[in-house]
Amino acid sequence: ADFFEVEVGLETTLKRPIINTRDEPHADPEKYRRLHVIIGDANLAEVSTYLKVGTTSLVLAMIEDRFLDRDLAVEGPVAALREVSHDPTLRQLLRLRDGRTLTAVQLQMEYLELARKYVEDRLGDDADAQTVDVLARWESVLDRLERDPMLCAGELDWVAKLKLLEQYRSRDGLDWDDAKLALIDLQYSDIRPEKGLYHRLVGAGRIERLLDQPGVDDAMHDPPEDTRAYFRGRCLEKYADHVAAASWDSVIFDLPGRESLQRVPTIDPLRGTRAHVGELLDRCETAQQLFAALTR
Repeated sequence: ADFFEVEVGLETTLKRPIINTRDEPHADPEKYRRLHVIIGDANLAEVSTYLKVGTTSLVLAMIEDRFLDRDLAVEGPVAALREVSHDPTLRQLLRLRDGRTLTAVQLQMEYLELARKYVEDRLGDDADAQTVDVLARWESVLDRLERDPMLCAGELDWVAKLKLLEQYRSRDGLDWDDAKLALIDLQYSDIRPEKGLYHRLVGAGRIERLLDQPGVDDAMHDPPEDTRAYFRGRCLEKYADHVAAASWDSVIFDLPGRESLQRVPTIDPLRGTRAHVGELLDRCETAQQLFAALTR
């Protein structure tokens, strides 16, 4: 939180904003826009990321449907962000633009209440299992954070790290400015499995996981079959020698006998699925055959 400087902006490292407005939809700009929320980039705990994405999705849906019936804007969001992050007791009060003062947990509870009403009003009994699960986990986490944040040490990164730091402090009699604690602070987020303290906590069963490791390993090699990632992944797998580049919105081929590179756009996230192109990819043995079939 200390590294955020503005509410909204184009940069990601200089003048780091809470909301990044870089115009990169990575899809058809007439249909899609990408909201680049860069806060929470350092999260490793799966529940932290799951709740960040799930709750943001619900709030965006409420905004789009004009369901929010109250002003929950915070006065001075950047300063408030830092103040909350410096208070592990979660008692820091935030002033809203309507004059009220709430803690960060109380503010989220207001959003949770609105989200529950929204899902009941728009979906009722047809709400999908994941939405129902996000609401239940959100409520559970907020309830425990209000009672005792340490109850969430198995789900939220900041609580897991704080618990770890407190254990080292207690064991070795360290002051908060001790260099060992600064090292632990950094080492928690080391993404190397053999080095990172987060990974050790996972290995010890102290962090809850939502995914199993075989599933994670499979996802590194097998793209989802119901998005354009299927087409991109199969092309890289089957025609690797002739793929010059691949990105969100295109696959670029370097084909024999052609002087220029050939670009196949993939600007629709929901095309290029297994159902859409699976049979075509199975049938085309070479990149030349695929490109010919796509441009015929």
